[in-house]
Amino acid sequence: MKRQYLVIESIRRLKNDVYYMTFTGDCHEVSAPGQFINIKVGGFYLRRPISICDYDIGHISIAFKVVGAGTQKMALAEKGDLVDVLIPLGNGFDVSKGGRNPILVAGGIGVPPIYCLAKDMVGRGEKPRVICGFNNADDVLPMTKFNEIGIDPTITTMDGSVGMKGLVTDAMYDEQYDYVYACGPEPMLKAVWSLAPDGQFSFEARMACGFGACMGCSCKTKYGSKRICKDGPVLYREEIIW
Repeated sequence: MKRQYLVIESIRRLKNDVYYMTFTGDCHEVSAPGQFINIKVGGFYLRRPISICDYDIGHISIAFKVVGAGTQKMALAEKGDLVDVLIPLGNGFDVSKGGRNPILVAGGIGVPPIYCLAKDMVGRGEKPRVICGFNNADDVLPMTKFNEIGIDPTITTMDGSVGMKGLVTDAMYDEQYDYVYACGPEPMLKAVWSLAPDGQFSFEARMACGFGACMGCSCKTKYGSKRICKDGPVLYREEIIW
C-alpha cells in the first residue's frame, strides 16, 4: 500500500446515483480483483473506500454510489483533477482456490468487483457464470462491460421488474457449482453462504484508516479477530461467523 496521486481520466454517470470513474497513474501494485482504494475527499477527515472495478498498470476504474456528502462531492469531480488515494488496499479474491465449477454472485454495488473478477477469469481462459441481484429496475446497473467480455449475467430483482423475480439465491438453485465468489450487502452474503459448499466472500464495512491501524472494522472469525480492510475484504467461507 502506498499513497499516490492519480489523475481523473474520465467520470460519467452510469445510472441514477451511480458513477463510473477512471484514474491514470502508477497502478502496478494492484494484484487481485477484490482489492480497493481509499480516496481523500477535500473537506472530509475520513477517506472513502471504493472497490476496484477494472485495472491495468496505468489505470484504475471504480464505480460508486452517492450515499452521503463525501460521495456526492466525488460525483462533482472533473476530468483532470488530481486525487489523493491509498492504493492498493486489502486482500482480493484468490482464483487458484476456486474449485472446478465456480459461480460468481453479486448484489447492488457489489457488482463492480465481481466484474473485475470475471474479467480476470476470462483472461485465464475461463468463462464464469455470473448472477447479479438488485431491488428493482431502477437499481439495475448496466451489464455492458460483462457483455464485452462474453458474459451474459443472470439478473434478479426483488419485484421481477427485470430478469428473474426473487433473490440471487433463487437463481443459484438453477445452477450447478462447487465454489462461490460473492460480493454484496451482508444479508445477501449470509444467504449465499448458506448455500455455498465453499467459497470466498467480499465484505463491506465502515472504515477509518483503511489499512489496519485503527482496528475499527474488526470482525470475529473462527481464527480470531480480523480486520476487513487489512485481512479482508475477502474472507473464506470456513472462517466466517455470523
